[in-house]
Amino acid sequence: MVIAIDGPAASGKSSTARAVAAALGYRHLDSGAFYRALTLALLRSGIPEQEWDSLTASDLAQLQVAGVAEAGGYLFRIGSEEVTGEIRSPAVSASVSRVAAIPAVRDWLLGTLRAAGAKGGLVADGRDIGTVVFPDAELKVFLVCAPQERALRRLREQGDASASVEDIRAEAERLRTRDHLDSSREVAPLLRAADAITLDTTGLAFNSQVDAILRLARTRAGG
Repeated sequence: MVIAIDGPAASGKSSTARAVAAALGYRHLDSGAFYRALTLALLRSGIPEQEWDSLTASDLAQLQVAGVAEAGGYLFRIGSEEVTGEIRSPAVSASVSRVAAIPAVRDWLLGTLRAAGAKGGLVADGRDIGTVVFPDAELKVFLVCAPQERALRRLREQGDASASVEDIRAEAERLRTRDHLDSSREVAPLLRAADAITLDTTGLAFNSQVDAILRLARTRAGG
């Protein structure tokens, strides 16, 4: 079975998908992490942003970005350097939507993602997993969450456990901007698949949202 979990930034996709995969003994594929690793490589490369849209598959290959499968998920490298811990930085977050809209980037990544799901036993999360990457996934879930709560989650993810009201408001506005970019871009926009089940995680305990998806998965699997 392939389970596709989509939703906007900071809606809890990756953490939820990781926990669901662990509970089912599946692999977890965080598509956004691949985009983030490539974004980090581009930011380091010195290639001017105004030239990004003209990048080719050959140009991207020279950045030497790799996702290395490990038990339950992936590590990311640029060349020989592991960068898994750096791909969640604010600088990467600010540019990743821009990078994801580059046609060559999408072409570069799509084959990699589909190959990972060829044998099933996968929980994949992103923004177009159920609509583009795995349109035939046996279970599709679309997560939604109030912007203020998403902002608080994102700040905590970045290590700010005591964010002020102003910090939360500013981050919520950044997320709204990101939502607009993700939903309106021409290449692989954020969309809810017609057959996806919407799950609102606002005010929902993490274990509860994981359990909700596990129940759906077990029902689809016939028990």
